[in-house]
Amino acid sequence: MAANGLGANVVSRGEWALASRAGVPNDRITLEGVGKTTLDLRAAARASADGRPLRWVALESPDEAEALADEVRRIGDPPLDVLYRLNPDVAPETLTGLAVGAGGTKFGMTETEIGAAISAGGGPDGPLRPRGIHLHVGSQLGAIDAWRDAVRKALALAALWRGSIVSFDTVDLGGGFPVGPTGEAAPTPARFARELGPLLDAVPEDRRPTRLAVEPGRAVVARAGWLVARVLHVRDRAGRQVVLDAGMTELIRPALYGARHPIHALTTLGRRVDGLAPGTPSLGRDLSPARVEGPICESTDTLGTHDLPPLRRGDLVAIADAGAYAASLSSTYNGRPRPPQVLLRDDGSLIPGRRRGSLASLG
Repeated sequence: MAANGLGANVVSRGEWALASRAGVPNDRITLEGVGKTTLDLRAAARASADGRPLRWVALESPDEAEALADEVRRIGDPPLDVLYRLNPDVAPETLTGLAVGAGGTKFGMTETEIGAAISAGGGPDGPLRPRGIHLHVGSQLGAIDAWRDAVRKALALAALWRGSIVSFDTVDLGGGFPVGPTGEAAPTPARFARELGPLLDAVPEDRRPTRLAVEPGRAVVARAGWLVARVLHVRDRAGRQVVLDAGMTELIRPALYGARHPIHALTTLGRRVDGLAPGTPSLGRDLSPARVEGPICESTDTLGTHDLPPLRRGDLVAIADAGAYAASLSSTYNGRPRPPQVLLRDDGSLIPGRRRGSLASLG
C-alpha cells in the first residue's frame, strides 16, 4: 500500500516505526491518537527539526498542545504542522463502542477547547503551525446523517479560524466507511462523498479548506483477511452450539464491543464445502442457526449466531473480514501461542507471513 501512495495514521512511536519499516515516508504519516506520551511528542518534534517532518500531528487537548510546543521550542525550529481534533457531539449510527464522535467520549475537543489549544501552542506565530480540523465520527457507520452533521460542524469551525489564521487550510474527515456482510445494505464511500459537495458549497469560497483528507483504513483492508478455525465441540444446548479453537485471543472485536464477522463452513462432516456464501444451492437446505463460541475461559468469548451446515469435531470454518483489528489486537491470553499468518499472492501461491508462536515465546 505504501508503494501505491497511501499514507498511515499512527498513534504511537511503535506504529510509526512499523509504518516506516513498510516504506511509508514521514510526509505521508500523521500522528494521531488520544494518548500520546511525551516521548511520542518529542519524536515528532525531533523529526521536524531533522528535516523529516510528519504530515501533521492531530492534537487532543490544550495540555497536549502545550507539551508539544515545549518540545519544539526545546529542540528548535521549524514550526510543526498540527490539526485539532474536534469532538462533534453527534449520535453516530454504529455500535456504542465505535461511536467515538459522541459527546461523552474521550476523543477530541469542544470548539472552546480547540481555541484554548491554539493559544497553548503559541497561536499562529508559535512553535506549532495551526493547519486545520481533524474529525472522526466512528467506525462502521450504518448511515451518513451523523457524519454529515459532524462534517458541517468541522467545516464551519475551520472557516471561522481560517478568517484569522492563514495557514488554517485543512479538514481531515476521518473514516467510518462500513464493511459489512456482502449484500447487506450499507452506505458506500461514494454515498459519503455525495454529501460533501453541498457542505463545501455552503462555506464562503475564501473560507473553504484547500486540503481535504480521509482515513479509509478498515474499509481498505478488512476483507483482505480471513481467520481459519477448527471445530472442537458441537452441542445441542438451547439450540446448536459450536465451539471453535479460535476466539477472542485471535479476534477480540466481537467480545470487545459486539462486532459481527460472518462465518462460513469450509468442510461439513469432513467433506469440503464448495462455495462460501450461505444459501448456495448445494448448501441452502442444510443450513441451520448455530451459536458459535470461542475456546477462551470467558463468557464474552462468543462470535454470534450464524447459519451453518452440519458440523463435527475437526471441521473447518472461515471467519471473514479479519484483515483489520484482528491480528493487531490479538493476545496470548490463556497461554495460547499466536497463530501463524499465511499470505495469498496474486498468482494463487501461499507464503508464510508469520510463524506460529511457540510455548517458549510465551515467556
